[in-house]
Amino acid sequence: MLNLKDKKIILTGGAGFLGKAVQAALAARGVKPADVFIPRRKDFDLTEKDDVARLYRTAFPGSKADVVIHLAAEVGGIGANRKNPGRYFYANMAMALHLIELARQDGLIDRHGKFVQVGTICAYPKFTPVPFREEELWNGYPEETNAPYGVAKKAAWQMLDAYKLQYGLHSAYVLPVNLYGPHDNFDLESSHVIPALIRKCIEAQRRGDSQIVCWGTGSASREFLYSEDAAEGIVRAAEVMEDPTPINLGASFEITIKDLVELIVRLTGFSGKIVWDATKPDGQPRRCLSTERAAKLLDWRAKVGFEEGLKRTIEWYRTHGG
Repeated sequence: MLNLKDKKIILTGGAGFLGKAVQAALAARGVKPADVFIPRRKDFDLTEKDDVARLYRTAFPGSKADVVIHLAAEVGGIGANRKNPGRYFYANMAMALHLIELARQDGLIDRHGKFVQVGTICAYPKFTPVPFREEELWNGYPEETNAPYGVAKKAAWQMLDAYKLQYGLHSAYVLPVNLYGPHDNFDLESSHVIPALIRKCIEAQRRGDSQIVCWGTGSASREFLYSEDAAEGIVRAAEVMEDPTPINLGASFEITIKDLVELIVRLTGFSGKIVWDATKPDGQPRRCLSTERAAKLLDWRAKVGFEEGLKRTIEWYRTHGG
């Protein structure tokens, strides 16, 4: 098991909502803030090879990174994926490509370091049997609206596997299910379903609107994982894994979008009508993960109940988001 306490860690995406949770999980293990470097987009464009090379040169003056945890992604909900398929493929593929290869060139392998890649549930085939098991990852094409993003993330896994075989790079690869929690992206154009619904309900409530409009039919189902639970799984993978065996991180339950909307309406106190726009896509029909491998290899299980997590997220948005 890798003791992270005295390691130098590059945490891409560390300023995001999952990144903040990973920072907290690292701090709980005694990792000092000075030993965690978070590249900001204004300083480092991780889709550019030269910027990634500069990141490895300058992150820790006089020293080198021991662990790279790659959370950074360009991602959004169904609407954003439909608008940006090319960009989402390029950006996510380029970031992983440069970060992995330049970590090798920087000597991460010689230092017995580790690269942790966070994948996506969007990599699974559209009609994967429920619950999703890691063995099914190659048994079909992803759901069309988010396939470019999902394929790019899956390619990063294959790159790590190849680098393990050829160069001996130690790595880990985890696939979190849909995440939610405090500090999430609540932008209505690019956010995922839970933050979008929370914002929609609270703003409609403030305006006194009589209804909210939701995409699709509500028949699709999803599984959701609280950001703190996901962060714990990612850090556990950094500690115990040495090869990129894909590992699902989920809460082992599913809820239809219709039931999710009704639950968020109840928890936010919105009293208006729910209108479904069936001209908009539902996305992948079902998502629910098997987490047996995470329990076996990481000794990890989700701890935060769904309704409790939603309450915390709603309270955070009321206080900080608008």
